[in-house]
Amino acid sequence: MGTKLKLAIDSGRHDTVGIDLVAMCANDLVVQGAEPLLFLDYYATGKLDVDAARDVVAGIAAGCKQAGCALVGGETAEMPGLYQGSDYDLAGFCVGAAERGQMLDGSTVEPGDAVLGLPSSGLHSNGYSLVRQVTADLGLALDGSSPFDDSATLADALLTPTRIYVPACLAAARAGLVRALAHITGGGLPENLPRVLPDGLGARLDANAWELPGVFRWLSQAGGVAPAELARTFNCGIGMAVVVPRDRAEDALAHFREQGEQAVQIGEIVTQDPHTPRIEIANRETAWQA
Repeated sequence: MGTKLKLAIDSGRHDTVGIDLVAMCANDLVVQGAEPLLFLDYYATGKLDVDAARDVVAGIAAGCKQAGCALVGGETAEMPGLYQGSDYDLAGFCVGAAERGQMLDGSTVEPGDAVLGLPSSGLHSNGYSLVRQVTADLGLALDGSSPFDDSATLADALLTPTRIYVPACLAAARAGLVRALAHITGGGLPENLPRVLPDGLGARLDANAWELPGVFRWLSQAGGVAPAELARTFNCGIGMAVVVPRDRAEDALAHFREQGEQAVQIGEIVTQDPHTPRIEIANRETAWQA
């Protein structure tokens, strides 16, 4: 699960990381056009804290409900020689299924296709080593006010769970609107979007097309994170990229909005220029400046 767990342990809030665990698995499955069917979890700790474990598993169950899959079992292991006290680690495993011949592999993507972005709920589950370093350097208390969200404590804001895109993306794929999906995790748009594009194709994105959420602006300003590093470490406000035919872009936008996703068009697919990055994000330095 990564170092987001350390924030949960330090703050004593364990009810959201289970959602993150499911989200990272289920969102990776749906980009193949697969429907998540079942989930298993693994909870490892030095000494079992029953209340914390109960909250974690409740979060996993909530995540499974959002993803439409069943929580069929799991494993809890106490290993005092490996983990300190009640510190814990989480892992998960998700199984999905897709109809033969209907999996999304990006092979039909063409130059001129539109790239849509589905907004993230915040940091999701990546880049927390850097986030924790920034908060430590600034001497911020997890139970204090969030510097980028007046309505929440810093712990609550940083532990906002990863958004689960499964229902909306499955429905769009089954409606024939989707050519490719990319779950934007560690590496951001520059490293995740190319994974679903055929050789010879890239994407040109416009950072002015979507609003950079406050948490990323705060990291840029308070943490001194440059736009290029921001783009390669975090999702920067786009949790899922969707490639659709250019002439179906409006239909796809309407579909996602009906599903509760405030999708926006963020760019287009282009023939790759070997002298430029495969993913270009125009206006990044100006649109994302603190």
